[in-house]
Amino acid sequence: MSTDQTYLVGGAVRDELIGRRNNDRDWVVVGTTPEAMTEAGYRAVGRGFPVFLHPKTGEEYALARAERKTAPGYHGFAVDFDPSVTLEADLSRRDLTINAMARAADGTLIDPFGGHDDLEAGILRHVSLAFTEDPVRLLRVARYAAALAPYGFRIAAETQQLMASMTSDGEIDALVPERVWAETRRALATDEPSVFFYTLRQVGALARLFPELDALFGVPQPVRYHPEIDAGVHTLLVLDQTAQADNPVDCRFAALCHDFGKARTPHAQRPGHAGHEMAGEPLAKALAERLRVPKQTRDLAGLAARWHTHLHRFTKLQANTALDMLEAADALRRPERLESMIAICRADVRGRLGMEQRTYPQAEIARHALAAAQSVDTSAIAATPGLEGPAIGDAVRQKRMDAIAEVLRHPEHLHSHAGGPATTSMDAP
Repeated sequence: MSTDQTYLVGGAVRDELIGRRNNDRDWVVVGTTPEAMTEAGYRAVGRGFPVFLHPKTGEEYALARAERKTAPGYHGFAVDFDPSVTLEADLSRRDLTINAMARAADGTLIDPFGGHDDLEAGILRHVSLAFTEDPVRLLRVARYAAALAPYGFRIAAETQQLMASMTSDGEIDALVPERVWAETRRALATDEPSVFFYTLRQVGALARLFPELDALFGVPQPVRYHPEIDAGVHTLLVLDQTAQADNPVDCRFAALCHDFGKARTPHAQRPGHAGHEMAGEPLAKALAERLRVPKQTRDLAGLAARWHTHLHRFTKLQANTALDMLEAADALRRPERLESMIAICRADVRGRLGMEQRTYPQAEIARHALAAAQSVDTSAIAATPGLEGPAIGDAVRQKRMDAIAEVLRHPEHLHSHAGGPATTSMDAP
């Protein structure tokens, strides 16, 4: 296998040209066979088509291939990886022109579809009409729009039209939950994840894939607390706040779900949203289950929907309600769950126009309340003469409530740590 038949392709070439970090490098090999790759020491890992791992670097090397659509969905392809398949034929099956470039071993840039020009212009443009044959590409372009938003990229009008047609024609309905979640998870991890969801909304796909989120757009909120008014806009502002804080994907997904219940508020009660927490919890869990997200991600989404306003109003809670929240989060055993809730709630109060720098003193108070509850000596209570069975649990709970009540009675003692007064205008949702 000669080096002049091996090319660096795709995202590695694209990101090198725009100065974006990319640790994943993919290669295409032209004019060879699976047998020759194996003999050269490469390890086969591909299922539908031959992909091999380099024996030293572990990087992926794929045989040049051509594809032909044979059935609906993204599994309906016949793949040809004969040695006669050219590099240009391989590049022509890719989604965007900026991903259809290659670099030869001598450094020569191979760009048969104008990817370099689109890269300089900041345009995400499809390579050919074959783009519409794979519904995953709709999600991938939305994800690229989010990932490259800091570089000023936008989707070409004709590509956006194709994406809209893929939605209206029903091609998007062939997507399976695992693929939707895989692309969503990667989009959530970008610096501007809101762009992913705005893009899907522009092409009609948000209502099909994320109806709980789509339903929030046009739902009003009290302008006193939400200058942005629209609940959908607020939700995506919150999401971007979690990204700016570099919160993990679990928190970002929970932020996306935290206000789903507002879409269920009767029109006569709007712009107020009393009870949206209870209404939102099953919606958050339903989306998570439909996408088959990991259990910890699903649990945090439901937790955020149900309890976020309790954390906002923490200093006004009764001790038993504060303990209910901590127990619902399993925070006494897993204090990191409270930290996740704090991250989501801090993003919630900052995801409002003109309030991006708000402090969140409730965080420090909730931490102290948790520490106080954790300090209760459960072993000593269990050893109390005359206490047995459920009475032990009741006594432990009472002691924890007493400890939390003491913290809530004197929140002013925490001002120096919290960065401001405990009670703020953000007590309201």
